[in-house]
Amino acid sequence: MKNMTLYVDKDSFIHNIDPLTKLLFVFISIALTYILPTHLFVICVLAFTLFLLLTGKVFKYILPVIGVSLLLIISIIIVQGFFHPDRATLLFEIGPLPIYKEGFAFALLLTLRIINMVCAFGVLILTTKPDDLVESLINKGMSPKIGYVFLSVLQIIPQMIAMTSKITDAQRARGMETEGNLLTRIKSFIPLLGPVVLNSLNDTRERSIALEIRGFNAKGTKTFLNESFHYKYGLILKIILVILLIAAIVWRVAL
Repeated sequence: MKNMTLYVDKDSFIHNIDPLTKLLFVFISIALTYILPTHLFVICVLAFTLFLLLTGKVFKYILPVIGVSLLLIISIIIVQGFFHPDRATLLFEIGPLPIYKEGFAFALLLTLRIINMVCAFGVLILTTKPDDLVESLINKGMSPKIGYVFLSVLQIIPQMIAMTSKITDAQRARGMETEGNLLTRIKSFIPLLGPVVLNSLNDTRERSIALEIRGFNAKGTKTFLNESFHYKYGLILKIILVILLIAAIVWRVAL
């Protein structure tokens, strides 16, 4: 059965770290880039996040996501470089648009934050099974209904990709042209929307029925099929992360 998550099964110590520790890392790594908004510090945080991706052997899987973010990054550079309120020093020009040093510096900071945010979530999502993450959160007191919504969000992208691929193959088998120039691809995309939406709604209905049969809304204490995910160094890593956050806040206040 094809994997319906973004999780990449690799043998690394990043994969062995418990989900809650990695979730804490995501929030703290993002927070640090806002608490200490200097280029050098944000680059250091980003470099460490990239190191974790490399160590977890999932670096290549985050590259397409960063590529999708390039359009947003380019728009930030242009908008901030041209419209930043503190613009004064001309850096270079893109056609008729002048890019100022002050705006470019701010745009670069935003870009580093965005890439770090994407990579930090990549560390969590690409090296953690969604079931383990959600069960860990529910064990800590999160509502199972919120857990189900969270799990659905993590699975919706790969499921939609798999469903679209399946429907595309079916339409191609019926003689529809799905490859060729841009116009041909656009024409083939429109007939795919209906089956994809209808299958998504049907899948949602089947899930709700399956959950009801399994007693999702039943009252009383629930048990778990899998054992709780424990990592022997998890507490130490959490303490280190919290200390880094506190140190950054103290440093920022002292500036």
